[in-house]
Amino acid sequence: MKDLYQTITDQILLGLEKGVKPWHQPWAGNTLGRISRPLRHNGEPYNGINILLLWSQAQAKGYASPYWMTFKQALEYGACVRKGEKGTMVVYASTYSKTEEADDGTEEERKVPFLKAYTVFCADQIDGLPERFSPQPVPMVDSPERDLVADAFFDTIPADIRHGGGQAFYSVADDYIQLPPFETFEDAAAYNATKAHELAHWTRHGSRLNREFGRQRWGDEGYAMEELVAEMAAAFLAADLGYVAATLDSHVGYLASWIKVLKNDKRAIFSAASHAGKAADFLAGFSQTNQQEVAA
Repeated sequence: MKDLYQTITDQILLGLEKGVKPWHQPWAGNTLGRISRPLRHNGEPYNGINILLLWSQAQAKGYASPYWMTFKQALEYGACVRKGEKGTMVVYASTYSKTEEADDGTEEERKVPFLKAYTVFCADQIDGLPERFSPQPVPMVDSPERDLVADAFFDTIPADIRHGGGQAFYSVADDYIQLPPFETFEDAAAYNATKAHELAHWTRHGSRLNREFGRQRWGDEGYAMEELVAEMAAAFLAADLGYVAATLDSHVGYLASWIKVLKNDKRAIFSAASHAGKAADFLAGFSQTNQQEVAA
């Protein structure tokens, strides 16, 4: 039976070994005037490992539309996948129950995780879809000095963020984020990417998501996993907020560590993507709560 965990891990590794990070998406949605997570036919965003799989394929093929659907779903819209087009694999994760005999002879039931693969096509590969799947390009405008949408989002998060100096980091011991002044960044996107990355680290605190990978020292596999989670979470937030996530030069050196982690554990990228999604959702929760309070 095909090992989907290994197949997908090998696919991610192939990109990393070429220096390509599938969660970095400067191309996604640029022709549509905004950035987006990959979307199902009904507009619902994909999560976890499927974001990486679809962003990676969009980058490789130059797809502009963020919408993806199955062959059957395309037919339901009166459309058809063009002849010769190849689909992209995505996965559905679930569990099944398995009864096993314990050492004392009693039977116990446990949940066993599994993956099921299916194939989707980008709207760019399909003829006859309604116009909403391929919006007309809109002129790109110069970004303001500050990204007001991103600022409003980040302002709802009750993290202790301090500005000054020339380093960006999160101190888990003292539970605060340190960032250089805004004026020292190349642009608002670079500042927001750095802030999102450190806020993702902020979610690991024991009073929040309590995320721990057994890191013992700088640069070990636990450290690399936490950096992987933070970088992907920052990319997911960038897609949700509509700005291009900048690649942080200091993270390029992690490529070798990430490759090592993925080669040692075929499920590591799935775990990292899942944790990244939870971190992004946790941070987004503050904005959603604020909006509900304003509405009330």
